[in-house]
Amino acid sequence: MINYGKQSIGKEEISIIKKVLKSKHLTQGPYIEMFEKKLYNFFGSKFCVAFSSGTSALYSLGKALGWGKKDYIITTPISFFATSNCIEFCNANTEFVDINNDYPTINVNEIKKKYFELKKKRKKVAAIIAVDYSGIPCDWKELKKFSRKHNIILINDNCHAMGTKYYGDMKYAIKYADYVVQSFHPVKTITTGEGGAVLTNNKKVSRSLKLLRNHSIIKSKTKSWDYNIKEIGFNFRITDLQCAIGIAQIKKIHEFLKSRRKISKLYNKLLSNNKNFILPKVDKSFTSAYHLFPIQIKKLKYKNKQKMFDFFKNQGFQLQVHYKPIFLQEYYKKKYQLNSKLYLNAINFYKSAISVPIYPDLNEKNIRKFSKLLIEYCK
Repeated sequence: MINYGKQSIGKEEISIIKKVLKSKHLTQGPYIEMFEKKLYNFFGSKFCVAFSSGTSALYSLGKALGWGKKDYIITTPISFFATSNCIEFCNANTEFVDINNDYPTINVNEIKKKYFELKKKRKKVAAIIAVDYSGIPCDWKELKKFSRKHNIILINDNCHAMGTKYYGDMKYAIKYADYVVQSFHPVKTITTGEGGAVLTNNKKVSRSLKLLRNHSIIKSKTKSWDYNIKEIGFNFRITDLQCAIGIAQIKKIHEFLKSRRKISKLYNKLLSNNKNFILPKVDKSFTSAYHLFPIQIKKLKYKNKQKMFDFFKNQGFQLQVHYKPIFLQEYYKKKYQLNSKLYLNAINFYKSAISVPIYPDLNEKNIRKFSKLLIEYCK
């Protein structure tokens, strides 16, 4: 079965894992700091704190920033629900705004509109979390300009976009955002199995994050056995085993990106002339990392989507949808009771989009086979 995404693991990962297994540390050892250094060098940030997942990274960031009941966080409904769940975990308020009509990243004009609506009600907008969906960057120039003007913390949920170039710069994320969150799930650009990270130039927040991931333990300077906690933290530690895999993976990142872009180029060649398909946006302002390759099918009826999935599964291809708008999840429907008409772009994207196979090991034969099947099915 050919899935929409898959990790690429080779002898390098197996070799370095063996080294860790023979070492003194399986966790809280030297490979964690080594991996963090690789990451902050790649992103161009001053600090990096690795976590057990992208979710734990974002949640810990919210806690480190002190989010609470009086804080409102603006974000997109087209993301994995961990993005907004982390806001909820902090007892803050999630404020969704719609995506763009021509590509599925957060609409900056809608952010501005939402900000002034909340300001009129004397509500505090503490942060904006923008997601570089599928590897396509948001309008970071405008986001930075707006967030600086109104003193709003700007977070890049960059979990889809490690390796994306924005105006030719692969280190754009930390250049525009105050904080960058990463995920290293198996289908991401690089993997550690599970894992995540926060990248920042803020030393104070970086220190808080390191404490929070390890129960907020402060070790005594005079007694080697003693420690203290001033607040409650978590066990969100990443292991040396995971970080070792990450070190091997990051050495291959340009190879992975080259493969993903080659696959996307072939999809575009095979499918772009079909008027029934809307392919991921291509623009001179960016080069996508192509974590996903979502195709919108104009004639696809939502009620018939399962039939399509069943057909392709029988042909050996497992499709996916990224994502069901978060406000349609039962928790958010019950709590916020949002008007779906405010998010028509998100709903239309959800109903028409499918995520097709894209990962470094996917071969040309299967890409051509899938594309031919898709064209035939959607006639």
